[in-house]
Amino acid sequence: MSTIPDDKLDRVVDRWEAIQRELNAGPNQATYAKLTREFSELDPVVAAIRNLRAARQELRELEAMRRDSSAGREMMALAEDEIEALEPKLAEIEAELQILLLPKDAADEKSAILEVRAGTGGDEAALFAADLFRMYTRYADLKGWRTEIISLSENDLGGYREIVASIAGAGVFARLKFESGVHRVQRIPATEASGRIHTSAATVAVLPEAEDVDIDIRAEDIRIDTMRASGAGGQHVNKTDSAVRITHIPTGIIVVSAEKSQHQNRKLAMQVLRSRLFELERERADAERSQSRKSQVGSGDRSQRIRTYNFPQGRVTDHRINLTLHKLDQVMEGTALDELIDALVTDHQASLLADMDSHATA
Repeated sequence: MSTIPDDKLDRVVDRWEAIQRELNAGPNQATYAKLTREFSELDPVVAAIRNLRAARQELRELEAMRRDSSAGREMMALAEDEIEALEPKLAEIEAELQILLLPKDAADEKSAILEVRAGTGGDEAALFAADLFRMYTRYADLKGWRTEIISLSENDLGGYREIVASIAGAGVFARLKFESGVHRVQRIPATEASGRIHTSAATVAVLPEAEDVDIDIRAEDIRIDTMRASGAGGQHVNKTDSAVRITHIPTGIIVVSAEKSQHQNRKLAMQVLRSRLFELERERADAERSQSRKSQVGSGDRSQRIRTYNFPQGRVTDHRINLTLHKLDQVMEGTALDELIDALVTDHQASLLADMDSHATA
């Protein structure tokens, strides 16, 4: 009747109760914050476990009534009807619980660093990169998240050669991590006089925002330079004369922040550097866990073409899950982006469930 062992459910409930005891004991601030996060993650799981166990108990009682001839035919028939109604409900509760019990990405609840860069296509690619960034900022506004630009390089037409921003809020990375990759656009560029459809591209990278406790950066491993931001040919490159460039010597990673005061730029550049180093560690750990693991949705491969935005036909196609929405305007406004993300999340969960089933039967 059940594919979720009771002992597994017991371990979850036991951990939830242990956290409650630890919180009541008054731990220090750092431990309290860590336990509170874990408790909030387990709380909906425990609620689902209780629903499942209540439904299982009800089913056992109904089955006993159905077998009890002394209860009379009418009661036995009533029990039969109620069992038929309860069994699909029980299966639904268990399916929801299986998803809640899937391995969690430890970075899912974090804020994120969003990087959008123009790819092939010249000025049109830069204009598309700006459109993508506006799509994400509108989506962030709908979610109640806060967006802050860290660095920006524009062209004369208002397009973005590159833009880096932080998006702060609960669960930002969980929603946006599936956006990493190459986004392709098919449309008539504003720069095209003959009206021909062009294909251009922009790359998106979404990194979990790392905290000091996630990544320790030694002072001797970084070089910090201040510089005046200016661009040739009258092109607006940055909005300040106090840009900060940080070089991480062991990895060669270079981060520039040029949107705020020099002090703020240093803080923002360190924020981006921590996130990039944190992502390197995550990728290394993931590779070590499984050298032969197949590429999955959300892997963050920036060279993978993930989505096409076809303006003449008003459609968006996500190539990873073969999903096409004829809602291009709503997607670009951020209002329909959840439809794509929800489908990607569901597909990712299905692949995790399939992996768990294959390991269980191996």
